[in-house]
This record gives sequence, structure tokens and C-alpha cells, in this order.
Amino acid sequence: MPGKVITLNSLVIVVIAMAVVTYIPRMLPMTMLDKVPLSPNVKRFLEFIPYAVLASLIFPGILTSVEPLSSAIAGAAAALILAYLRLNLILVVLGSIVVVFVTGIFPA
Repeated sequence: MPGKVITLNSLVIVVIAMAVVTYIPRMLPMTMLDKVPLSPNVKRFLEFIPYAVLASLIFPGILTSVEPLSSAIAGAAAALILAYLRLNLILVVLGSIVVVFVTGIFPA
């Protein structure tokens, strides 16, 4: 609504409400499912969730980070290869940056 002024009290109430709504879905499984035994397969599945979430957050950024898509794909491939070789994280990042830079200068 144009001309409506938001007071500090209403802003604080909204922030507290958002915090409660965010906290409840995190707290309920911890308190209610704490005593439920999980099978080894479920435990193993749950261990992979952080990696899957991280990959789903990073992958779109890789494809849109640089203008030639081939350069972005080459950098991602270099990072995957260097990580597979179990190099230091700094070397993986620097190696993929060099590959993106070189393929950006000399496009295919």
C-alpha cells in the first residue's frame, strides 16, 4: 500500500514470526524423531544429503559464472578431475580458475 509506514514494533514482530516459522521445522524432527531407530541404509542416505545440496547450489552458479559456456564447463571439469585426484582444495580452485581463464582467452 502506498504511503503506509512500517513501525519498528511491526518489523520486530514480523522478524520474530519468521524466526519461529523457520525454527519449528528444524526443531520438530530433532525432538520427535530422536528415539526412532534408523536403519543403516537410511543413515547412509542421510549422510549424502549435504553433498547433494551443496552440488545443487553450486552447479547453476558454475554454468552462469562466465560468458562462454564452454569455458564454465571446462573449469568445472578441471575442478572435478583435480578433486578426484585428491589435490588440496586451494589447488583445485586455482586450477579451475586457470582453466576458465585460458579457455576464456582462447575460445574454441
